[in-house]
Amino acid sequence: MAPAPIDLDQRRSDDRPQHPNSQHRRFHRSSIILELDLTQPLVEPDPADPLAPLLSRGQRQLRPTIKALHEAAADHRVVGLLAKVGGPLSWATVHELRRGLQAFLDVGKPTVAWAESFPDGAAGTGAYVLASGFGEVWLQPGGGLGLLGVSIETTFLRGAFDKLGMEPQLGQRYEYKNAADRFTRTEFTEPHRESMEALAASVYADAIALIAAGRSMTPERVRELVDTGPRTAEEALAARLVDRLGYRDEVLASFRAHVGDDAELLFADRWKPRRRLRLPARRRGHLALVEVRGGIGSGRSRPGPIGGQTGSDTVASQLRAALEDDRAHGVLLRVNSPGGSAVASEVIWREVCRVKEAGKPVVVSMGDVAASGGYYVSCAATTIVALPTTLTGSIGVLGGKFVISGLLDRLGLSTGAVHEGEHARMWSARRGFDDGERERLDAELDAIYAAFVAKVAAGRGRTVAEIEPLARGRVWTGRDAYDRGLVDQLGGLREAVTTARRLAELPADAPLVPAVHLPVIARLSQPRNSDDPRALVREVVPSAAELKALTELDTGGIQLRMPEIRLR
Repeated sequence: MAPAPIDLDQRRSDDRPQHPNSQHRRFHRSSIILELDLTQPLVEPDPADPLAPLLSRGQRQLRPTIKALHEAAADHRVVGLLAKVGGPLSWATVHELRRGLQAFLDVGKPTVAWAESFPDGAAGTGAYVLASGFGEVWLQPGGGLGLLGVSIETTFLRGAFDKLGMEPQLGQRYEYKNAADRFTRTEFTEPHRESMEALAASVYADAIALIAAGRSMTPERVRELVDTGPRTAEEALAARLVDRLGYRDEVLASFRAHVGDDAELLFADRWKPRRRLRLPARRRGHLALVEVRGGIGSGRSRPGPIGGQTGSDTVASQLRAALEDDRAHGVLLRVNSPGGSAVASEVIWREVCRVKEAGKPVVVSMGDVAASGGYYVSCAATTIVALPTTLTGSIGVLGGKFVISGLLDRLGLSTGAVHEGEHARMWSARRGFDDGERERLDAELDAIYAAFVAKVAAGRGRTVAEIEPLARGRVWTGRDAYDRGLVDQLGGLREAVTTARRLAELPADAPLVPAVHLPVIARLSQPRNSDDPRALVREVVPSAAELKALTELDTGGIQLRMPEIRLR
């Protein structure tokens, strides 16, 4: 069975509901109010997984929502856009949605955002940044507006480890690779603080600029309003941060008064354009979609409790399939990963290079985060497209282990061991590194870091000397990375697809198709060899070792993983 095109859309046919009271509407399509429910995160199912539609049933989906925002404004049936906001949205999703919203604004169709409340913290700030781009903003009278700014908090664990009798023995390259600092220190180092302050400042400046543009205010006025918040609904109205106060029924009545009482609500991800009759034609060329999401590890891709693991074998197989498919004229590599195994990242990097060297463009679309190993797999691409608030870079490496001998002593546990080989117990958690082992760890970290920087330099067409100051483990926002040449273009998923089609010399409507598509029935049969996609399908249950690899930092080994950053 041939894979179905995605084209930023994973929906089935449009099951438009009939009007509940009127049989005569069966053959009459009334006007449509496109609706967004953003009180819950939008999901992005794996298009190559046949079970994904079932597992995500009932959840609003990101790709078809973005497609509808960009295209539905031109549909004469669609008379406007109504969005309920107030839930947690990533900064990258806010940017994707605001870019789509612009299509409605450009044609003058009404757009209204309403919220029961904009809660304090990152959820409220992100929701309001999105809402500020709409033509009109409503707030429930009993709600509030918790527009407070941006903060990044880090919990340092060293004090707890000392009390438990655990010693983190970790190495990092270099001072900005601060994931290790959370375990080895009790407070910020100067480079750590500098990096976090720069990230907060970049995200905050971006939020202020978007609000100022959307509400026709100066950035100085927006900063003043942020610094004097939070606000009640009445205070938000007086400050012109919202336009009207009201409840859902009043919002909807006001909207329909402008567009017509018979307008029906339709979730954006359920919208589809009118079908056009096309004459049979030979199969056109397409873009192959390959995804890197969650932590990066060796072996197969597997689901997991914190985003799952992207397996290097699975992604490499997909890239090879795209390379060998004559109808795949280019690759869109969608990356949403904080990194992981250095070895696994290198496997994926190599296949990206092979596709590009064969003359097929590889365009990376970065999501919320594409850093450390996530940047490693991206750096060789033809073009890298990032959102302004994508967290990227973190060109660095860390490794080591946690020594638990003190904890075992406190518990009255002792360890007996025999070994052959001078360093057979190097990675044992029951003893620390000796001098020779620490030397070998440092040599390995140095080698991986040097190779990482060299690969970035080659991929970006720069010298190692130019990349080195931008590396050292530092995390950048997409906007700052663009200013420094680490990414090529600011934009979302749709802009990345447009760029990939142009570079692949494909028409503007060329489909986006999963590089490997296996129906459920095919997955049940045995693979013939290691190149057979059936050998690399996603497993249902991750192993204990893979669950361990999905934690923030493995207790032993070398990792290309960015520090944890939570914007609040």
